[in-house]
Amino acid sequence: MLKEIQSTGSKDTRSGFGDGIAEAARSNPNIVALTADLAGSMKLQQFIKEFPERFVQCGIAEANMMGIAAGMTIGGKIPYTTTFANFSTGRVYDQIRQSIAYSGKNVKICASHAGLTLGEDGATHQILEDIGLMKMLPGMTVIVPCDYTQTKAATKAIAEYQGPVYLRFGRPSWPIFTKEEDFKIGKAQFFSQGTDVSIFACGHMVWNAIQAGVQLEEKGISVEVINIHTIKPLDESAIVASLKKTKCAVTVEEHNIIGGLGDAIAQCAVKNFPVPIEYVGTKDTFGESGTPKELLKKYGLDTPDIIVAAEKVLNRKKNG
Repeated sequence: MLKEIQSTGSKDTRSGFGDGIAEAARSNPNIVALTADLAGSMKLQQFIKEFPERFVQCGIAEANMMGIAAGMTIGGKIPYTTTFANFSTGRVYDQIRQSIAYSGKNVKICASHAGLTLGEDGATHQILEDIGLMKMLPGMTVIVPCDYTQTKAATKAIAEYQGPVYLRFGRPSWPIFTKEEDFKIGKAQFFSQGTDVSIFACGHMVWNAIQAGVQLEEKGISVEVINIHTIKPLDESAIVASLKKTKCAVTVEEHNIIGGLGDAIAQCAVKNFPVPIEYVGTKDTFGESGTPKELLKKYGLDTPDIIVAAEKVLNRKKNG
């Protein structure tokens, strides 16, 4: 039952990254951290304290940081680049494409302050298209963990994963509800088994999807909530198995519905088992300044919006 999933506290996912990279670096001497003048925001304090010789401050020069990281891999290093998601992708897309993805460099692009929940910093910082940008790059792995614990687990796991990775996380304090050992790159995480509707979510939206599932279950609707923390490579077998049970789906993401998780799920469904799908995400728009909760409500990413989408897709299935 979804109502049995309880939060054990709250913490920002970027702190999961900071704790994860410090822990990974203790056992792997090849891990190095680079930042573009945002060491504090990226929670690198512990890493810098323990491994000052493995830290590179690149300044406000994100493109240069990507080039440095690509070069460091040639000597066997495992560079983690760190800055805000907007500056990790949109500002440096050419450098990532040409210097990292094209030659399959073992760079870990770690991006905080993603999505609407960045909040008051506004539209210029709230990138809502980064998942699409990164998943379209050949060979790029894209991971969007859902809470502090899973972000920590993912940060450690990517050190042992060969090839370029985009790891996306956020700024606000968020409920903690997973266990580190449950995270496996490329494997969907099921929070419930259901037969009426599948809800696929990633990042901060997984918690909202669980809360929506609780309310739907109270209405007698059997809900399957699945955390698609790895958007590429996609766990197609798990997705198709769920769709064959429920025969309809809702996708939930803190991202534009164009190019993100929803499109990935829809493409998988079209190829394997077409079903009605409703999308919860931003609708081809930029964000604005506001608190995370205000913005999620305004842009239709709140728990009630997921419930409405689920009820709508159930009606479509019924009347299909």
